[in-house]
Amino acid sequence: MTTYKYLIIPFITSIVCQSIKILIETIKYKKINIERFFDGMGGMPSTHSSLVSSLTTIIYIDYSFTSPIFAISLFFSLIVIYDSMGIRYESGKQAEVLNGVIGTNLREKIGHQPIECLVGVILGIILSIILNNIIS
Repeated sequence: MTTYKYLIIPFITSIVCQSIKILIETIKYKKINIERFFDGMGGMPSTHSSLVSSLTTIIYIDYSFTSPIFAISLFFSLIVIYDSMGIRYESGKQAEVLNGVIGTNLREKIGHQPIECLVGVILGIILSIILNNIIS
């Protein structure tokens, strides 16, 4: 099982993150939306951020800070996180305006606010440490 931990731990982290997202929205809107589990872009916490930070954390634990594979994973993670709260967030705001002005039906929740990414990163790191200790 430890051979596949680089797949298993980020996958479990993503499932937990999506579940938290559904729980938060169920409490907020008083309605369960299971479809959100499979199509959950945007919202609190960021699943993209939790997944990439989870993978980077496991690589850090196994290969240390000076490893080239850690550096690659870290920069990959930073690009994904930047994209989710930069480009994708701005695209969502533009979709919101276009939906209001033109009456299109564009998806509005496709990006994240910085706090949503931060919570995703923290969740990914914590879950990775816990799950790595259980699997190893």
